[in-house]
Amino acid sequence: MRRWGKGALATVPFFFVVLACRDQGVPDPTPLVTQLLTSSGAAWNRGDFATFVGDYAAESTTTFVSEGHAQRGFEWIRRHYEPAFAPGAARDSLRFEEVEARALSKDYLLATARYVLFRGDSVTSSGPFTLVLRRTGKAWKIIHDHTSRDDG
Repeated sequence: MRRWGKGALATVPFFFVVLACRDQGVPDPTPLVTQLLTSSGAAWNRGDFATFVGDYAAESTTTFVSEGHAQRGFEWIRRHYEPAFAPGAARDSLRFEEVEARALSKDYLLATARYVLFRGDSVTSSGPFTLVLRRTGKAWKIIHDHTSRDDG
């Protein structure tokens, strides 16, 4: 009987990680994420702060990466967006484009898209972003948001 070498045993954990991360029969989540982002954009556009930030997991481990820095915690995210919703604050309209998503497991999704802030016919800011979402009960919550700007 042939014995496995150390290298072969080292690949066993990797094999199980690959099995755990493969599509687990979860249907294409792109429509679900598109719906979530459409609802989020509508909340932004009507000035509904609670609904907009409610898409994020209200946890200290929720992360937001932008402008080269990682910030941690739902409270940081809430404070970051709150000024845009203050009475009389100028807030351009928001839409999302190029939405794509894939299931990492039955409870985790990875999504990429592009945000577009605009005023009339003029784009004021845009850029790609990546989200990691986790199922919490029947809802999906953002646990990681990495947003970049095209217009530096």
